[in-house]
Amino acid sequence: MNLPPPRPPTPTQPPTQTPTPQPSPPAPRWRRWLNALWQWPLALVILFEEWGWEPLQRLLARIGRWPGFRWIESWVRSLPPWAALALLVLPSLLLLPVKLLALWLISQGRGVLGALVIVAAKLVGTALLARIFSLTQPALMQMPWFARWHGRWTTWKDGLLARVRASAVWQTVGRVKAAARAAASAVARAVRALFGR
Repeated sequence: MNLPPPRPPTPTQPPTQTPTPQPSPPAPRWRRWLNALWQWPLALVILFEEWGWEPLQRLLARIGRWPGFRWIESWVRSLPPWAALALLVLPSLLLLPVKLLALWLISQGRGVLGALVIVAAKLVGTALLARIFSLTQPALMQMPWFARWHGRWTTWKDGLLARVRASAVWQTVGRVKAAARAAASAVARAVRALFGR
């Protein structure tokens, strides 16, 4: 009885290995410096806006509870989306002549007065913008493009501020600020204890 010849073993394929993704090389130093050149000033402007946004908005909210101003806030809340958007850009347009006046004062050699006018215009503009946005945000979010860009802006802004706050410069400033606050508190306690006797 003739037996069939044995079959040759089938070659086994080696298991396919997915290539391990290589980490992207760090950005060149010049690019990091270039990014910091525009990111830091922008972050400082955003931080200034956020520093004044809530306190100034609360101040105008208290003023809005006065009898003569309640109907104005009720009217602003009832605006349709496009009218709310037009009202939102109104403070910047109204303060433009004031800022031009400040630049003219600086060009005339009255730099301190011009700088004070710019700071005052910035504070007033931030307060008005914060309060108007607080009142019109529900109407503005009804526009899909505004809601989309607002979400993108918030995500980008939070990422930028997180990078700035994680930097060595920011943390050093924070430590110096905390040490100065602690020293001032110690001096104040010593003065109270001295005069309390």
